[in-house]
Amino acid sequence: MTRRENSVPGLRILTGGVARLWLVALLVGCWEILTRIKQDAYFPPPSTIVRVFHELWFSGPATHLFLTDKALDDFAPSFVNLFCGWALAAVVGLALGVLLGRSRVAREILDPVLQFGRSVPPPTLIPFFIVVFDFGAQMQISTIAFGVLWPVLLNTADGVSTVEKLQLETAEVFGITGAVRLRRIILPAAAPKIFAGLRVSLGFALILMVISELIGSTTGIGAHLISSQQGMELPEMWAGILLLGILGCLFNAAFVLVERRLLSWHSSARGLDA
Repeated sequence: MTRRENSVPGLRILTGGVARLWLVALLVGCWEILTRIKQDAYFPPPSTIVRVFHELWFSGPATHLFLTDKALDDFAPSFVNLFCGWALAAVVGLALGVLLGRSRVAREILDPVLQFGRSVPPPTLIPFFIVVFDFGAQMQISTIAFGVLWPVLLNTADGVSTVEKLQLETAEVFGITGAVRLRRIILPAAAPKIFAGLRVSLGFALILMVISELIGSTTGIGAHLISSQQGMELPEMWAGILLLGILGCLFNAAFVLVERRLLSWHSSARGLDA
């Protein structure tokens, strides 16, 4: 494949993204006009929200990458809790998912427990985690980890259990068994589903990060939202919502780039098969 052919997918993504910006611009323009006409304190215009957004978090000195002191206070605990909880869930979910995917007996025995666990809304367990860990980072990380565990675990188990039998039999013929077969055959074959679970769980982690910070927390983005709402500082509240939306888009875009790079071999193999 030539370099020009390789650049076509990226060009298509870029032009597709630009083509969709007109709708965003139209919606923001309508919002700006309507809110200025209505003059409703609960719905400030986007221009006000963006100004407050910049002043709160990105009006710092260049030496600090334009981050303010409030940005450092809000972002550091939130990001640490989010990625610690997500990483913990990823490790546990991957390990249990491989175990369940390779053992039909374990899958049948534990399936009722798994279905019950995934059905419990994570926010309802916050009082339990408060009793066990008290307020603080441990409670927040536990809430995030429990909530995002299930997409990783179930996707991994499904991916591992559906590896083509021919691949496993071929590996056995060549004497590839045990941990080597798991590393070279099973995990690569299940990788697309594993990454899909990790991607979904990252979005859930952002949501649960905010929810866990709404209760008993004085730092973090969630704490900023609740304090702004209680203090009727509505532009600051909307700025926090804007921040979360931007973070969600950035996290998803970064994960997609990493996923495409790590799974490029899989896309190439599918192209050859086609």
